[in-house]
Amino acid sequence: MNARIGVNIIWLAFAGAAMLSGCQDKEQPAASIPASSPVSSAAPAVTSGREAGIDTSEHVDLQFYMLGDAPKDLPQVQEAVNRMAEAELNATVQFNYIAWTDYDLKYKMLLSSGEPVDLLFTADWTQYQTYAKRGAFRALDDLLPAAPRLQQFVPAEMWDAARIDGKIFTVPSTYQEYVTGGFVWREDLREKYNLPKPVDIPTFEAYLKGIKKNEPDIQPVAIGDKIQDALAFSYLDVSRDSIGSMPYGMLATYDHPEAIKSYWGSPEQLADLKLFKRWADQGYFSNNELNTSEYNQDKIINGTAAAMFGDNPTRYNEMLNSMQAAHPEWELGYYPFPMAKGYSTPVYPTHNGYAIPKTAKHPERALAFYEKLVTDKRYNQLTQYGFEGVNYTIENGYYRMIGDLSTNGFPREAMNGWAWRNPDYMLFTPSYKDVERMFAELDRIRRPDIYSGFAEDDSSYLAEKTALEQVQKLYLYPLLAGLVDDVDAGVQVFMKNAKQAGLEKVQAEYKKQWLTYLQTRSSN
Repeated sequence: MNARIGVNIIWLAFAGAAMLSGCQDKEQPAASIPASSPVSSAAPAVTSGREAGIDTSEHVDLQFYMLGDAPKDLPQVQEAVNRMAEAELNATVQFNYIAWTDYDLKYKMLLSSGEPVDLLFTADWTQYQTYAKRGAFRALDDLLPAAPRLQQFVPAEMWDAARIDGKIFTVPSTYQEYVTGGFVWREDLREKYNLPKPVDIPTFEAYLKGIKKNEPDIQPVAIGDKIQDALAFSYLDVSRDSIGSMPYGMLATYDHPEAIKSYWGSPEQLADLKLFKRWADQGYFSNNELNTSEYNQDKIINGTAAAMFGDNPTRYNEMLNSMQAAHPEWELGYYPFPMAKGYSTPVYPTHNGYAIPKTAKHPERALAFYEKLVTDKRYNQLTQYGFEGVNYTIENGYYRMIGDLSTNGFPREAMNGWAWRNPDYMLFTPSYKDVERMFAELDRIRRPDIYSGFAEDDSSYLAEKTALEQVQKLYLYPLLAGLVDDVDAGVQVFMKNAKQAGLEKVQAEYKKQWLTYLQTRSSN
């Protein structure tokens, strides 16, 4: 599809989104949450016995872990959930969060500590396949018959996509979406200063230059402390057609996945690092980016940054609505990377899911509770949207947040419950129609995601992998952040330390496994 046509189609959609959002009422004060929620009155009493084949005679407390930060009204939502769960499953649940700050390390520690965990968020980007290979999760195959509604709700092909060595270790999300990266920018500022629409790296860079010149008090682009994800992987995606976020500095393309090679230490990496250095020197992002604790999305919403480099369409829509709740005159623009690349891949089923770790004390009850979250409208909408009339209202069939992010204690999907989205119960804002139009555009250039099913086995190089993680933080991240004056020398120092940590061994083993995976796929 012609890129210019694609831009025009999406921008017509975005103009409609701005009009719809701009017509919403101004901020309203949030009401107080009632001590007794009406959801509890619908819960049938359970004295003892079984539900769906599960023995519920003994009361249990479940430990449920998510990623991110807890919303302010979580205690009230948890209390309402527990009134239902106590009556129906003779169980209560404690919702816990693993903060985004070093979440990968904290996630690893949680699974290795032996701490009892009954339900844990999984994703391909949290190394679901690798942890399943290590035996960190319980196989669900024998447990699923005790959760018949859940077993039937998830299509068979999605269960199959979640299999590792023939076994199912996570309940995959059934909500179909694109989680591609994309350029995000303040459209009102772009129009005000007649800047180009960011549809590739040159136009994005020109937009950043214009913001720096005309709005010196606004950071042109928010990068954040997750700089490898927000800068390096985004750049590799849109400019070098990398398959996902390949680890250990490896690079392979969609059309030639067998030609996997090392990106680290290559002329391409050196050129990219010099580009990032130029962005930093020109003030496009802060020289304190590695130490920031503020989320990139929040910087867009509150107006301290004018762009993001790599966010997905759904989260863009959430940013748009949150921003316009407080600043209805501001507008956001979005252009997905696949439109620049010429093809898109839909989300893989294991992109969001929930597993039962080996340390779970109550695996059957945990699965029964998760079945409630996914298939019972009361549980699902309460944990996705909070209390109707307090946190949100439904107007003309659409979700509308009450107040704004500063006054609302439970915005839409505030629990980060992406994995238990149920398409039958989901509530959308009016502007989401434009995301659906974008998905339709991406459908036209759609290719299958044939690579996300790769399950890495890191058991033979786990020590080297851990050492490499530290080397990246010490030597690569400062290069990405533009903090190293001599980029050429900095790359040499990084590569020297990476090789001492075992980079060549890790890359060789990873490449071997990758090629075996490709051969297995081609023979099936």
